[in-house]
Amino acid sequence: MPEPFFVYFNRKLRLREESGPGEISGDIEGVTIMKGNDRVIATLNSLLADELTAISQYIVHSEMCDNWGYGKLHGKNEKRAIDEMKHAERLIGRIIFLEGTPIVNKLNQINIGATVEIQFRDDAQAEVGAIKAYNDAIRVAVEVGDNGSRELMESILKDEEEHLDWLEAQQDQIKQMGIQNYLVEQVD
Repeated sequence: MPEPFFVYFNRKLRLREESGPGEISGDIEGVTIMKGNDRVIATLNSLLADELTAISQYIVHSEMCDNWGYGKLHGKNEKRAIDEMKHAERLIGRIIFLEGTPIVNKLNQINIGATVEIQFRDDAQAEVGAIKAYNDAIRVAVEVGDNGSRELMESILKDEEEHLDWLEAQQDQIKQMGIQNYLVEQVD
């Protein structure tokens, strides 16, 4: 017969209190709990702020491109914003799994470009910053032995590298064909 919930909850609470930060506690009568490392949770929250900032920046750039009639750029920026939303969702899930509190009301500096060229420059700078931040965060996860967080961050890092590669390709095309010819290609 299953035990009452309050008995289960009290055993889980006792197990949590006996565990230090970052420990995966043993089993107390069938109750296992994961308590995250404070450094990892803080690092994940910092990455979350970066992702939420990128979402806002990319959505604004997407809508500006749509307003200017550059439908292809609108779609690409919108897709990158959605990718960043998925990253934020995964980070939030991991923070909660580690018994932390996601901080969703913190944004970093948003840089809105007045032209497509400036947008690409600002977005590329954001991606370079994200790549550095994820590499640093992966080192923290490795130091404390949190391989689940490490794997999550490695996966997101690959997406950020792809975003930067695309942005650099666009900047190269502009240099090769000129901004006017490039923008003609972006009309949908």
